[in-house]
Amino acid sequence: MSDPLDDMYREVILDHYRSPRGKKPIKKKDIESEGKNPSCGDEIEMELDMDNGKVKDVHVNCHGCAISVASGSMLAEYIKGKSLDEVKKISEVVKKMLKGEVDNLPEDLGDLDALKGVRNFPVRIKCALLAWMTLIEGVKNYEKGKNHPKASISTEDKEKE
Repeated sequence: MSDPLDDMYREVILDHYRSPRGKKPIKKKDIESEGKNPSCGDEIEMELDMDNGKVKDVHVNCHGCAISVASGSMLAEYIKGKSLDEVKKISEVVKKMLKGEVDNLPEDLGDLDALKGVRNFPVRIKCALLAWMTLIEGVKNYEKGKNHPKASISTEDKEKE
C-alpha cells in the first residue's frame, strides 16, 4: 500500500508533467540556456525576461521524462518575480534537497517540495536537476555580460558537483 504523502507528491509531479508551466514563448530574452541529460535523453531550452533585476517572465521548453518536465515546470512557476540572488539561492536549496544534503528546508517551497521524493531514486536525480543546472548556467552567462553566447550544459559535465 502506498503512503498518502507519496501519492500527493506523485500527483503534483504528474500535474506539472501534463500541464507544464512556462510553455508560452517570450519575446524579450535576456537569459538563454539549454541543457541535456544524455543518460536519460532529457533536453531543455530556457529563456528569461529580466526587469529591474527580477525575473519578469520564463519560457521552458523541456522534452523528456515526467520528472524532468515537471521540474522545469516547477522552476518556471517558482522563479517568476524573484531576483537573481533569490534564484541562485533556491537553485542551491533544490540541488541539496535532491542530493539529500539538507534536512531543514524553507517552508515556502510550494510544489518544489514534491521533488524531495526524487532523492529516493538516484538514477532520476539528474532528471530533476537538469532544469536548475540549465538555469544557473544561463544566469552565470548573463552575469558575465551580453556578449556571451547562449549557455549550454550537460548533466555529464557536472557529474562531480
